[in-house]
Amino acid sequence: MNGTTPPHSIGSLSARTGIPVRTIRFYSDTGLLPPTHRTAAGHRRFDDAALQRLRTIGVLRELDVDLTTTRRVLDGDLLLAEVAAAHADAAELQIRALRMRLKVLRLIARRGATPEETTRMHRLTQLASDERRRLVADFLHGLDADAPAARNAAAALRTAVPDLPDDPSDAQLAAWMEIAELIADDDFRARLAHAALPPADEDAVPGAAPHTAADLVHQARQAVTAAMAAGTAPESDGAVPLVEAIVARFAAALGRPAGPELREWMARQFEVGHDPLVARYWRLVWTVNDWHVVPGHLPFQPWLIKALRTPRPGCTIAD
Repeated sequence: MNGTTPPHSIGSLSARTGIPVRTIRFYSDTGLLPPTHRTAAGHRRFDDAALQRLRTIGVLRELDVDLTTTRRVLDGDLLLAEVAAAHADAAELQIRALRMRLKVLRLIARRGATPEETTRMHRLTQLASDERRRLVADFLHGLDADAPAARNAAAALRTAVPDLPDDPSDAQLAAWMEIAELIADDDFRARLAHAALPPADEDAVPGAAPHTAADLVHQARQAVTAAMAAGTAPESDGAVPLVEAIVARFAAALGRPAGPELREWMARQFEVGHDPLVARYWRLVWTVNDWHVVPGHLPFQPWLIKALRTPRPGCTIAD
């Protein structure tokens, strides 16, 4: 510097950059920030180029770039753009992991999970995507070894395998956890193994002519689908006129009183092949896969069964 002493001491560098003196001294001792000059007393001095180098070091360290990589960037052995791209990818993975952690914590809080449930939830959410798929595949493979009805169920379930995305929403994560619990449940497997296939509309109303039965089921499906789309709960007062109208149509077609006995008989007919737990599984799959739920494509029978069996003032449920 034309014979002049570089202007910056370690203290000056610290004041200008906010980096502690001890850290700057470490950088200098390791050769990452060599002094530009030493005074007769051996004190280190640094020029403006060293000041800029220190600022670059500080930025890279704040971005979590390790010292070895930082040295290679400063020495020109690595392009900063390459390092930035690699660390951006790593940061994205860390952010994704933190988001998943946040969602798991929210789910634990909402459920009031026990320590055992929390351990299971954490383990299930840590599975890689291929491990999650294998978990479902093993469940379906087990169904194949059961009764013919179970094999039919497995074939249907294979048409829509739940696939949790890497960055799921809170609803998707909660749905995946419920699916994982269902497929680990022996009772759920048994219900699938012994489930009957739902009858065709024309066969769903014993005692009625095929075309009459088909019309009755079609009208019930349309009415219930509209109620489901409107968010009407089967136990609510809003469901009463709809259910009474459906029961009245069945009573007229079958020549039976529109009383509790008919309501229970109808509920039993609509139960065939429509296990509410299986219907719940399908809804969970739609949520995990972020599919648009079209009410007309979902089973209407569980809603109607619950509505038919909901006690109403002045209506005695048949035994």
